[in-house]
Amino acid sequence: MHYKTSNISNNIDEESIPDDCISNLTVDNIVFAIHEGKLKVLLVKYNRGLATSQWGLIGHWVRKDENLDLAALRVVKSTTGVENLYLDQLGAFGNVDRYPARRIITIVYYSLVRFEETNLVSGDNALECEWFDVNSVPALMFDHADILKSGLDYLRYKVRHEPIGFSLLPEKFTLLELQGIYESILNKSLDKPNFRRKFQKMNLLINCKEKQTNVAHRAATLYRFDINVYEKLREFGFTFEF
Repeated sequence: MHYKTSNISNNIDEESIPDDCISNLTVDNIVFAIHEGKLKVLLVKYNRGLATSQWGLIGHWVRKDENLDLAALRVVKSTTGVENLYLDQLGAFGNVDRYPARRIITIVYYSLVRFEETNLVSGDNALECEWFDVNSVPALMFDHADILKSGLDYLRYKVRHEPIGFSLLPEKFTLLELQGIYESILNKSLDKPNFRRKFQKMNLLINCKEKQTNVAHRAATLYRFDINVYEKLREFGFTFEF
């Protein structure tokens, strides 16, 4: 199932590059979310320039007085409506022929947002915007398919070395929901006892002493993550092999 809105704020039409932006430097964003147990990516179908009627990642020109991180954050926040999100730089993509008309370099970021917090908002430069299962995306413009593959590979590496998966969870969650995040990202089933044992050894989880409510099945215990342990693990890293 896809989830649609109209109009997204991105601009690949050279004639409409704002005066306050750098004419050959963009940021592109791989926006990930989990919905219905699937890892989704946010894509837009453009209506201008060489990208007309093509799907691509969310991006924009970098303003002359803007740091790269702030440019990426601006685009993701204005597109998704999410304020509290995870954002990290993936790298620069600058092959000479990546854009057919002239040389344009893009700095790519990936971000993790909670699907239920998104409220897609846009400008005038797109026909539609949709969430797609990462394993079933349409043909993408320019080099965006390569960028998405690089982003997926890096995300799957990252979740094994930093506890970034928590950025996709609500404040309180079950162990089954936590495991579902990792299975969605890694695209494989994980052994439940082994997964729980390894996570509990890291002392990342705090038992909320609460149970799920309004569920048809047996209510599961709710947990939240320990922010202090989380920050230490993000700083020093870990190896989380399954």
